[in-house]
Amino acid sequence: MSPGAALVCEGVTKTFESVQALSDVTVTISAPATGLLGANGAGKSTLMKVALGLLAPDAGTVRVLGIDAATDRAAVRRRVGYMPEHDCLPTDMSAQDLCVHIAQLRGLSRRDARRRASEVLFAVGLEEERRRSIDTYSLGMRQRTKLAQALVHGPDLVVLDEPTSGLDPAGRREMLAIVRRLSRELGMAVLVSSHLLDDVESTCDEVVVLSSGRLAAQQPVESGPRTGPVALRVTGDVGAFAGALNARGVPTWPTREGDIGITYADDRVLALVRDTAAELGVGLLRLVDEGDQLEDAVVAAMGEHAPAPEVRA
Repeated sequence: MSPGAALVCEGVTKTFESVQALSDVTVTISAPATGLLGANGAGKSTLMKVALGLLAPDAGTVRVLGIDAATDRAAVRRRVGYMPEHDCLPTDMSAQDLCVHIAQLRGLSRRDARRRASEVLFAVGLEEERRRSIDTYSLGMRQRTKLAQALVHGPDLVVLDEPTSGLDPAGRREMLAIVRRLSRELGMAVLVSSHLLDDVESTCDEVVVLSSGRLAAQQPVESGPRTGPVALRVTGDVGAFAGALNARGVPTWPTREGDIGITYADDRVLALVRDTAAELGVGLLRLVDEGDQLEDAVVAAMGEHAPAPEVRA
């Protein structure tokens, strides 16, 4: 095992009936923040469940922070926090009570559990609403509650399954900012599962690509701003969308393919594009930066394997 590796998989295979969800996956993840990227059904959720000890592989071994995930699941869970994709929160509790309960289950005293609950709820921006019942929360608040319960016991590794799922543009930016802080300021190892390359690029140091249950690629995320022409393909009123962008200081032009051309100068431009699309009800089908080598590599890697049906255990 590599020194400091958060996750090491060797020959991991998992089959559900006739569908092979993971096929001989061998990968070492040691970057501070790693994105697990792939389309629905690529095997991301299955790999995370195997790593958390929730599923046993049919073949191969998984070590998490140096611990065998198959033989010492309790030790893994003491050191790992998990934010699930789907909403599984009890609606008859407050976020404060839930986090205290989770912390106590992880071995903290009630006093320490209450202190930690307050700290993590403040960190995710729920300090004002922490005593409200969860059934009154918006989707964004529920997502932050799921993140808080994953952090409350002070894990060394936090695993986030589609953390921006269902969020509006503002909520998405807030969630990504929190995720960045986990590794860059709080020193946690972070594994982010997503089908959105933008989310991975903005939060992670490395990307691991799964396709049809196989390891398709693993490479670093380049740091520094990307600038240059970007093509937007949208559904809806293209003219109104282009006009709104022009009015907000983002010049546009028609491309030969019928897309909208803009110049990507910084993250402000991308935020304006997303916010404007949301306000006008325009769907963003494609955003292509011709100079984006990571996107080219990911698309090429995923294109090597035919898509598999989504499998959820």
